[in-house]
Amino acid sequence: MEAPVTTRTDHIADRPVSLTAPSGINRAAHHRLDEAWLAAAWSHPSTRCFVVSGGQVLIDETADGSTELVMTPSFEAPLTEAHRYFLGTDEDGVSYFALQKDSLPGRMDDSARPAGLREAGLFLSSRDAGLMVHAVALENWQRLHRFCSRCGERTVIAAAGHIRRCPACGAEHYPRTDPAVIMAVVDQHDRILLGRQVHWPEGRFSTLAGFVEPGEAIEQSVRREVHEEVGISVGEVEYIASQPWPFPSSLMLGFFARATSTDITVDGDEIHEARWFSREELDAAFESGEVLPPYGISIAARLIERWYGKPLPTRSVF
Repeated sequence: MEAPVTTRTDHIADRPVSLTAPSGINRAAHHRLDEAWLAAAWSHPSTRCFVVSGGQVLIDETADGSTELVMTPSFEAPLTEAHRYFLGTDEDGVSYFALQKDSLPGRMDDSARPAGLREAGLFLSSRDAGLMVHAVALENWQRLHRFCSRCGERTVIAAAGHIRRCPACGAEHYPRTDPAVIMAVVDQHDRILLGRQVHWPEGRFSTLAGFVEPGEAIEQSVRREVHEEVGISVGEVEYIASQPWPFPSSLMLGFFARATSTDITVDGDEIHEARWFSREELDAAFESGEVLPPYGISIAARLIERWYGKPLPTRSVF
């Protein structure tokens, strides 16, 4: 019999999971099919928009040292045809749109710079980070799903970027989100299990992760992935928190998992190396540079911190 699953979300790490703070944006999905409302919203002088291209946006530093999305009124926006995505409205009634383009626009003042979500998400306000993650997820889906999976015909954009319709067979296709589990595995001695993927640089360790398979419950996925990747058996599984991760289309589901065995056998395909760490051992490994922590925006960092008891050392690059 499998161990019980505990689910609670009221005691995650001291620092919140990135990209999950309330953004103050109402996605207002009921407006997505209302072409008259969308046209009026787009033409309103208060409407703001920004360009997304290849997962990047323009960001800029303000006079007070904060970082923000470069947004413009809609009447100053670059021209686009179908690739205009309605993201929602704020409490003041301001509407926000993202424009998908082949490249980011230039800035005459040269102060803005392009940035991806891994970099920008750490510094943007919750509003701007929420808008960006929504736009990047839509852009990734739009670029990768242009043809009907039923009949192969090219689809057209509908619902302000949230549906693709097939004019040939009438099928509707919706943005794809792939559930993936990511887990901090801890043994009876309160050591944490960290692994290094085969394509990661030397020294970079993080929590294990993997995609949920068809017909599989998420707690089953946790146990299967850990056993497949490192040969460790898992008993109790506790859900912690989730994080949108549009690289290109995942939803990370974070867990703590209790190991019932400790002998490591890496699969060699996904995981090149895995080790148990006590807090003292991980402290020393961070200090010496033997181990590089996961990038701060990732839920992996929050899971490790919840066990570690303090913030992880910061890294300047992913």
